[in-house]
Amino acid sequence: MRDRARPVMLRAWRPMARRALLAAGLCLTALSPVQAEGRITAATYEGPTDRYDHGVLGDKLEWTTLRLTLEDGTVRRFTLPEDMVFEDLSPRLADVTGDGVAEVIAVETSLRLGARLAVYTAEGRLVTTDHIGQRNRWLAPVGAADFDGDGRIEIAFVDRPHLLQMLRLVRLEAGELREVATLRGVTNHRLGWDYIVGGVRHCAGRPEIILSTGDWLANLSVFWSRDQRLDTRAEGRFTGPESLEKLIRCET
Repeated sequence: MRDRARPVMLRAWRPMARRALLAAGLCLTALSPVQAEGRITAATYEGPTDRYDHGVLGDKLEWTTLRLTLEDGTVRRFTLPEDMVFEDLSPRLADVTGDGVAEVIAVETSLRLGARLAVYTAEGRLVTTDHIGQRNRWLAPVGAADFDGDGRIEIAFVDRPHLLQMLRLVRLEAGELREVATLRGVTNHRLGWDYIVGGVRHCAGRPEIILSTGDWLANLSVFWSRDQRLDTRAEGRFTGPESLEKLIRCET
């Protein structure tokens, strides 16, 4: 994820770039998708807006539009209605359906009902979680993998990383994102950071989620245990984002 790999760069780039685009009067509208075959190869946000002033990511600007680039060069844009924004750093490509083709994971926020996780295909929005239910409530994505080893993909995110601090795993089943596991007392974001820390690593033959404890005192690896639940292992003190990055790189 770009926000994990270059947090220092993002701290400088995100506010300046978004304000510059807004000042230039950039106005994007939804485009009718062109009928073309192709996989999603890139995704980004466009259309900075100040219509939602939560500021959880360090400024008062969010995004209106998700831009997808397909393998054949086709570009498709999906623009949210005026009562919603993409409250996020960058969209994430991941094979959520398990068909070998990447979908896009994004954070959509209602100005009234708060954030929700959304999955997009080249045809548009595929599925979402429910909104958190209250304005100025957010979630921070972690990543996607087959955490429980059953051959199906789960998406991990931290629900309200500054308040509830709940890790949730959801899986696409029967056209819905159904919750399969939760873990309380963990986080991957501090209020005002324009980056998200932690993520998913593959160091011991299985995917593990790297997070901090909710008090930011210790690092944790979170994994699926033999008794079919999420378990944790202490991974040293949290001394800053780099201490989590080292764990993701499988460094001790």
